[in-house]
Amino acid sequence: MSTTFATTDTANIVNMRTEQTCTNPSCFFCIMKEPDSSARRERIKHYFKEMTLVDDQEHVLVLSGLWNIAMTQPDDPEFPSLGIFECMVSLIYRGINDRDWLRRDQNIYIPYYAAHVIGSYTMNKVELAEKAAESGVVPPLLELLRGKMSWVEQRVAVRALGHLASYERTFQSVAVHEEEVVRLAMQLASTCPEMVYVMYVGVKDKNKRLKYHSDLLTRGVGGLEMENRKAEEWASQLQCWSLYLLNCFAIKERSIDLMCKQEFLKDLCEMRGGWLNHTSPAGIGLIRILCYSKIGRKGIAESQDVLKNLCNLLRSSDDWQYIGIDCLLLLLKDPDTRYKVIEIAALCLIDLMELRNLGGRTNIGEVITRTLLCDHKQRKSRIKNDNVRRVLEDIWALKVERRKKEGALSEEKIEEKRVLVSLIKQEGNRYFWLGEIEEALLKYSEALELCPLRLRKERTVLFSNRAQCHLLLRDPDAAISDTTRALCLSNPPNSHNKSLWRRSQAYDMKGLAKESLMDCIMFINGCISETTKHVKIPYYAARMISKQMDATWLFAAARLKTLQNHVDKLQQSKGDDESKKDEDPNDEMIIENKGFTSGLSTIVEEPLIANGGTSRRKLERASRRKQAVLARSM
Repeated sequence: MSTTFATTDTANIVNMRTEQTCTNPSCFFCIMKEPDSSARRERIKHYFKEMTLVDDQEHVLVLSGLWNIAMTQPDDPEFPSLGIFECMVSLIYRGINDRDWLRRDQNIYIPYYAAHVIGSYTMNKVELAEKAAESGVVPPLLELLRGKMSWVEQRVAVRALGHLASYERTFQSVAVHEEEVVRLAMQLASTCPEMVYVMYVGVKDKNKRLKYHSDLLTRGVGGLEMENRKAEEWASQLQCWSLYLLNCFAIKERSIDLMCKQEFLKDLCEMRGGWLNHTSPAGIGLIRILCYSKIGRKGIAESQDVLKNLCNLLRSSDDWQYIGIDCLLLLLKDPDTRYKVIEIAALCLIDLMELRNLGGRTNIGEVITRTLLCDHKQRKSRIKNDNVRRVLEDIWALKVERRKKEGALSEEKIEEKRVLVSLIKQEGNRYFWLGEIEEALLKYSEALELCPLRLRKERTVLFSNRAQCHLLLRDPDAAISDTTRALCLSNPPNSHNKSLWRRSQAYDMKGLAKESLMDCIMFINGCISETTKHVKIPYYAARMISKQMDATWLFAAARLKTLQNHVDKLQQSKGDDESKKDEDPNDEMIIENKGFTSGLSTIVEEPLIANGGTSRRKLERASRRKQAVLARSM
């Protein structure tokens, strides 16, 4: 029988094969229809032994069918007990060592499916994982992990090795090769987006892509767009599964020193899960596991990139926000790392002091407060940064002294303060509408000083309004701080829509596309939930989503690097030409800059003001008045 593998579904292949009159006494699909269970088992066992010894065009169909069975029935011990693991080991070795065989028929697909079968049967039951380890699956999987074939086989190999390393009883079979496995997994996690882009996605001519990669990705159905989408998903899986394998070692405090290399820690900050792989915390998940060990905390505390990333994460709408909080709290509770990180951590954690519940955790703000103030009165001298000292004093004044003072206020006094705060806020609103942004900011600050802590709704609005003033005054850091405080006060947390949009804008000003994107997505979700009849996404939010999606694309860095390399080559070749010709170099600079700034600029520069014209302050006020009107209309 001759059937094109790439365009036919496995189930259809089996049906077509078994519906026809088969003349092959060793046909696997006919064996599967054997009514006598004992005879069928013996014939399957024999088939697995003989499979690698004979050439058969049907092998790839059998492997595809076995993979489907393994995926749908991963806990069924029948095939593992009949020698499927030994068979897969032999097939992988043959694919690696016998290139002539690999090029014949459609055997190029076989090592991929063989490794996938191993990974599927080992993902749930430790007994099957033990059987696989005893059958010698680790060495051939390690060969694929080394890149003996391509990134497609590396993806399924790292998946299978991760399953084996996750069980206590089979961990050692992988740990025998610990240093190499860890280094390879680190390298894959760091380089796989660029590797997949250069080898596949960046190849625009479909005819120049490896056909069997395209066939595996889309089963031969779909054009370039679908292939690229699946390649992105698989690249993300390759990265997440590599990190999962590293987690298996890190959680046992193995090879922590290798993973704490500063260059790798910097790379970890850019590895985000949750978008293409919704249950994977990716890089931040491994960072938290590293924070559980003393060596790991030491390495993390020395990485400014990780610390800045954690601070951005805990002031975001990311699903893994609570992991960022966990990491900083672990670092602050360790006496050896506390004073290395408190200068950056305190300035961000103060914004979360009034956060109640998040990710199933309760009283988060109280835990943060106690951690920051645990030795505030006894050992202030160890904190050299004056800003941090002021922050800790503010925390003490707000969470200790002010809370105690307000606890003695009667309901009448609270109501009086509520009315006074409302009047001051109205003054702030009036200044805002007039374009007097600095004056409005001062009024909102005055109202916050007077507003009792228990009036959470009122304080939410005041923080959010003040954040808008900071945005118009081009102070994104202050805007992020105030919007975060407003979102922590909202119920449930991170649900105040105006604050989400304003923080998204602030992060956009700072060029932090991922954080801006997450807040914008949450803002749009809020718009949808508030609409009962017609869902209409604001145009400015849709524009922001488009911009940040492009900037946070998994292959964005690889694309930019590829474009830069191309420009460098052009520049070099033109430079060689210039040495022979007398040309104006400024003409080439115009060409170089095209394509590199689009989608990346976040703040429009102000126009130059000619001498003798309208005063700069008047123009600024007019501009702010216009922006204030626009902001209120959003």
